[in-house]
Amino acid sequence: MPEASIRDFADNAVDPKVRGFLHTPETPNGNALILTHGAGSNAQAPLLVALAETFSANGFTVLRCDLPYRQSRSFGPPGQGDAARDRAGLKNAIAIMRGMVQGRIFLGGHSYGGRQASMLCAEDRDLAAALLLLSYPLHPPRKPEQQRTQHLPDLRTPALFVSGTRDPFGSIPELQQALKMIPARTKLLSVEGAGHDLGFKGKAKQELPQIIFSELIKFLETLR
Repeated sequence: MPEASIRDFADNAVDPKVRGFLHTPETPNGNALILTHGAGSNAQAPLLVALAETFSANGFTVLRCDLPYRQSRSFGPPGQGDAARDRAGLKNAIAIMRGMVQGRIFLGGHSYGGRQASMLCAEDRDLAAALLLLSYPLHPPRKPEQQRTQHLPDLRTPALFVSGTRDPFGSIPELQQALKMIPARTKLLSVEGAGHDLGFKGKAKQELPQIIFSELIKFLETLR
């Protein structure tokens, strides 16, 4: 596979600022993927790095970005007042990427990052061509009654969900039920035996990024 170049990326002219790592493919296909992280993580999360490398090797320009709350403090989860600003940061990242590529822009994120991405697209259906939602946090662990589904009936952006069968933030049957609320086309890829980290806490499952890439491409074909 052709290699991509990776460099630090920052745009300080916008508010919130956009900061992260840009993967530029050797042979661009004109499309872009923006990836962001979970609540306790950052853009250097092994899962995001592996996905970015796989997508860029297949021609995608990829931006792994730190959400605004992570830019302001290097550790800890987001606060209650951070979500709207984090979504604004993602919206700025999309606008910047529109200036870089001519094709479609896809938006993805792990856990909290994916939830904010889906909320952003529920607010504006034209922002992204499709969503890649990794370990969507359907509810807090052991609190299935606290469903994070309020925006799902407004989500009209096609979405591929990827979730482990042992994820305490939502079981596969719970997710299948939640996806019925979404008017857009959706697909659920389950990862057998994986928890919320999709197996990327320790030794990475090297085949998973390629599986996710292939499943997204197949999913996009069904949208044509």
